[in-house]
Amino acid sequence: MHRPTRRTLLACGVAGLTTTAGCFAGEADEFPTGEGEATWPATPTWGPAEGSPLDAEVTATTAVENLSIPWDLTFAGGEALFTERTGGVRLFEAETLATETGLQPDDARAVLSASDLPDRTGPGEGGTLGLATHPEYPDPRALFVYYTAADDLRNRVVRYDIDADEVSVVVDGIPANDWHNGGRIEVGPNGHLWILAGDAQEGADIAQDPDSLGGAVLRVTLDGDPAPNNPDFGAGGDPRTYTLGHRNPQGLAFTPDGEPLVAEHGPLNRDEVSALRPGANYGWNVARGGPGGVQYNAYGEDEAFTPPLLNTGADTTWAPSGSTFYTGDAISAWHNRLFVAGLRSQTLFCMTLDADGAGPDGGRRFDADWLDDRYTATAHRLYDGEFGRLRHVEEGPDGALYLLTSNRDGRTLTDFPVDSDDRILRIEPT
Repeated sequence: MHRPTRRTLLACGVAGLTTTAGCFAGEADEFPTGEGEATWPATPTWGPAEGSPLDAEVTATTAVENLSIPWDLTFAGGEALFTERTGGVRLFEAETLATETGLQPDDARAVLSASDLPDRTGPGEGGTLGLATHPEYPDPRALFVYYTAADDLRNRVVRYDIDADEVSVVVDGIPANDWHNGGRIEVGPNGHLWILAGDAQEGADIAQDPDSLGGAVLRVTLDGDPAPNNPDFGAGGDPRTYTLGHRNPQGLAFTPDGEPLVAEHGPLNRDEVSALRPGANYGWNVARGGPGGVQYNAYGEDEAFTPPLLNTGADTTWAPSGSTFYTGDAISAWHNRLFVAGLRSQTLFCMTLDADGAGPDGGRRFDADWLDDRYTATAHRLYDGEFGRLRHVEEGPDGALYLLTSNRDGRTLTDFPVDSDDRILRIEPT
């Protein structure tokens, strides 16, 4: 099986920041893989906080209310910028978001309206989705926005220069549909733009096609060109693709070593969190689980496929969306832990990733032998059902965590929305 996990890296003798390309090269197979290099150490240089994340003493407060389906939030240059799926981009001063309560949408500055995005539309789960800022923001004051365009329905990433009031296309032609649009974008540790693209409900026709921009994680320069040293998927492969075989990825975070972690929605449960490997194929929609599955193959049945760190199984759903890797010290029990917002599960998941196979007590431990052994993942549930559907979680510069609810998207199952939905919640030390 083609499993470029921690053991494989160590076997390749990787001691520095760059792995050997051949250690990630896929064998000849009907399913595509690429050849590429990782830029993080074989052995992680960080470790999670000791003890249980449930030991944290925190308080959740409504910072902003009455929003229209907020989707993404990012902090840069003393500002907090966020998207609403039905609209554009708004801005609060970061200090305001960190200290005030009960803020209203009109208290924020409108930076970009829906009408400023050419051909913007919003079918199903489409609309104005991911948001990132230029790595040197506010000089220049430039944003990147992922949204759905009506012209030959597709998803598009644009750059918006605030001072010049100019919109320019960065990546176009990402497959779109009512569902499975992906949509999260981040500027990674090396200054490149990472883009999560869904399979647009087309399954393997897109996710197993190295020439398609769907069902994939893309990595491009800030101008939209393939990032230097992207994996090589061979003739016919799109050079902007970093990994493929994804269904509907919506969460992206980076460890302190710069290693990318992706959370994605599964079919009828089977949600996953994966540690990305350059050129890897994550199996959709051929493989989705371990031995003994009924609807999908096991990852071990084809060496082309790289398994996830965790798969929730056929009986459990997280519906994972946005994620953040908490590196702050304000909430010490959460230091160096991964957080993932859950939609249908209405839960904030805190994951402890341990490269030595250990993990805290009291959570669900994912250690089946068919999973990626790069880390052993242990998940604890926070705020289960308390705030409804959670679209995104982001660490703020003040060390607080900020949660975006998604209770006005028409898909709630319980007692939501409440009158104040949708909200941005601030979780800070008690």
